[in-house]
Amino acid sequence: MEVISPAEIPITFTDIGGLDPIIDDLRETVIYPLTLPHLYSTTSSLLTAPSGVLLYGPPGCGKTMLAKALARESGAAFLNLHISTLTEKWYGDSNKLVSAVFSLARKLQPAIVFIDEIDAVLGTRRSGEHEASGMVKAEFMTHWDGLASATRAEGGQRIVVLGATNRAGDIDEAILRRMPKKFPVGLPGVQQRRSIFELTLRDTKIDRGVVASGNGDGDEEEVEERRVSSRRRRTGTEKQTRKAFDLDVLVRLSAGMSGSDIKEACRDAAMVPVREYIKKTRGSGRPMKAVRGEQVRGLQTEDFFGMRSNGAGAAGFVSSADSESTSAARRELREAEDEVRSQASSTEEVDEFRDDDGEVEEVVRR
Repeated sequence: MEVISPAEIPITFTDIGGLDPIIDDLRETVIYPLTLPHLYSTTSSLLTAPSGVLLYGPPGCGKTMLAKALARESGAAFLNLHISTLTEKWYGDSNKLVSAVFSLARKLQPAIVFIDEIDAVLGTRRSGEHEASGMVKAEFMTHWDGLASATRAEGGQRIVVLGATNRAGDIDEAILRRMPKKFPVGLPGVQQRRSIFELTLRDTKIDRGVVASGNGDGDEEEVEERRVSSRRRRTGTEKQTRKAFDLDVLVRLSAGMSGSDIKEACRDAAMVPVREYIKKTRGSGRPMKAVRGEQVRGLQTEDFFGMRSNGAGAAGFVSSADSESTSAARRELREAEDEVRSQASSTEEVDEFRDDDGEVEEVVRR
């Protein structure tokens, strides 16, 4: 078990993107009753902090971060209870450990007892379960009930048991009854994903310029770009451009990803410019000690998809091993580019004919 002071927790609610409604509810139902007990106790005996709070949802959606930020914002001692804390080889020792946990929480209150993956510790009791495991759960619930039975003269005990799980259906019903406040932490929506991207990339160098719109991949893209450039010089057609970093495209294509997935994708993408710079430095024969961080280019949209043709490597936004997903993502990116292109060329008429080599030529009539 870890006992962490609130000042040692580096995470606050401002570091969590896209969960503002849950954060507001946690402030009203947990933080204020813990930090302002005199206000709530004099108003009504019903307005005390809940004895238990459950955060449930898919993995990687911010449940553990919410728990840490909750302890930091409330100023409560954070008791991170591990499964190993409640398991002992000697019969009856686990019950004593449970009693010790709640005794320590009473001395440190206001306190938050956090149990990650609570379904593994306090799961549904079954007929074939060992009696020692059932005794530990019974001991835990007995002490838990003691938190709610504190006398009003004492102002109540400012201790909250906070659980996180992605398998809420496996938790014992008696445990769920003792956790009246339940908050679903699901996959982020559009605005939530945008907030997560903005928070994750807030200190990352971004390329704010424009780049030429491409329609292909790899070496074929370079060949096609040279061919199209030659034709456009002959026809006088201007080359279409787009933003080098387009957050709207990333938000659109990250549907179904968790906050953790988005963070790891940003981490992988941020390595692409660094990898390019290192390769360029090695190719020039300069010593690696001569590298300078400010010479690394900014992050671009393609870095998230591994679409670069210079051999720098792929990022992890879409796995390069999943060719079907990669192709779909690239098609989505091209569709977004086509929307801009179609708006720019809506007043143009395009005629096509074949040259001597059978290639399709485009002539733009304004």
